[in-house]
Amino acid sequence: MKEHKQMKRWSWSNKWRKMIKATAPVVLAASLAACGGESGGSASSPSQTPANSAEPAELTVLLDWYPNAVHSFLYAAESQGYFKEAGLKVKLQPPSDTNDPLKLVAAGQADLAISYQKQIVLSRAEGIPLVSVAAIVRHPLNQLMALESSGAKSPKDLAGKKVGYPSFDLDVQTVKSMVEADGGDPSKVEFVDVGWDLMPAMTTKRVDAIIGGYVNHEKLILEKEGVKLQTMNPMDYKVPDFYELVLATSDETLNKKGDEIRRFWEAATKGFEYTKQNPGPALKELLKQGSANFPLEKDIETKSLEMLIPLMDDSGKAVFGQQDEASWKSAIEWIRNTGMINKDIQPSEVYKNLK
Repeated sequence: MKEHKQMKRWSWSNKWRKMIKATAPVVLAASLAACGGESGGSASSPSQTPANSAEPAELTVLLDWYPNAVHSFLYAAESQGYFKEAGLKVKLQPPSDTNDPLKLVAAGQADLAISYQKQIVLSRAEGIPLVSVAAIVRHPLNQLMALESSGAKSPKDLAGKKVGYPSFDLDVQTVKSMVEADGGDPSKVEFVDVGWDLMPAMTTKRVDAIIGGYVNHEKLILEKEGVKLQTMNPMDYKVPDFYELVLATSDETLNKKGDEIRRFWEAATKGFEYTKQNPGPALKELLKQGSANFPLEKDIETKSLEMLIPLMDDSGKAVFGQQDEASWKSAIEWIRNTGMINKDIQPSEVYKNLK
């Protein structure tokens, strides 16, 4: 059983708060003024380094996890020379800990990070000046998966059963909301923090179900290993649709490097279009990123990319990366209703579209 995706409990420790204060002074007011003021926001920047400048501008981009199909468009942009054409030298870097990308961006130690829509909201509620600049995957990948042998066919059937989760409170709240919407009693569900061991917890039947696994990864691998699953989409149980992955930066970095970030996204969008038109060559480039620590299986990544592309641009109905106020508003309201935040957060605080 290969190592799987891990999301530890999300928190901003005093250590990180001090680091952020020391290395990345908050310039929220100046940043927002520089980024444009319309609702939802569009980012602009005083930085206007020419794309054909002799010295390329450097950007460090932290991935959310080890390289996999969802990052194919970035590696395509690199291999096809789109970043270079944009006058950029981009470092794509997997995190040593999946909890680190947003923290390093907030501390000014990285420019951009792939992260999660709801974590941007939680961070902002804690006063951390982070902002999403693009939606990468526009719909949920994280779904509730129950062992077929558990007999659970819908969330209310989890009463008296164990649900494993990866140390992330939002996952627990998601299951509770699903059970309640299905007419069940959330207090009768036992939650087990399985940490790194989502898939082993299922194969050993330590738990009856898991939340925190992705349908384009954990589900594919478990089914490949013969585990029969009942998958339940949170959207079918009154959990609002949300962006699974977004591209985030800090207010300060957006203020200082808005032009570079915009050129980065234009090049990344070319990479996405290339990947849509050439999935085989794009996957071949991705598979070069595999290693002993980050194993990639061609059949899994191929199926994953087939699932991801329609979710990344709504089957061609949405502009890649474009964010909608309605999505952010519903995400904020849902989190507030769970009691995880008690501060009013406006959509315009947490996202900016790049022009």
